[in-house]
Amino acid sequence: VQLQASGGGLVQAGGSLRLSCTASGRTDITYSMAWFRLAPGKEREFVATSSWSGGNTIYADSVKGRFTFSRGNAKNTVNLQMNSLKPEDTAVYYCAADAWGLGQRQPREYEIWGLGTLVTVSS
Repeated sequence: VQLQASGGGLVQAGGSLRLSCTASGRTDITYSMAWFRLAPGKEREFVATSSWSGGNTIYADSVKGRFTFSRGNAKNTVNLQMNSLKPEDTAVYYCAADAWGLGQRQPREYEIWGLGTLVTVSS
């Protein structure tokens, strides 16, 4: 199984970006998928996730009210709509997947990781 993330880029503060991630390779498993981010000089941070069924959507406090996590129409596809972006949102955003997962904040729960997509928010 591979995760392919897309949608990163450069945006001014207050702007929006939409990230997408698709898990390919298995059609018999439904994954809980999550977004994490890694900023320079900081530890990896949980951003958002939901369970494999699309329920139990949870967000980091730092993005709540600005970011919206959703599952796409295609199986094992998720999106992250990021609005009102701030310079502190600048990071490499990683998509992660957990087979039949319930939607967890801890990175150790996810067995598959994508390569990441860079989001840069200028002030």
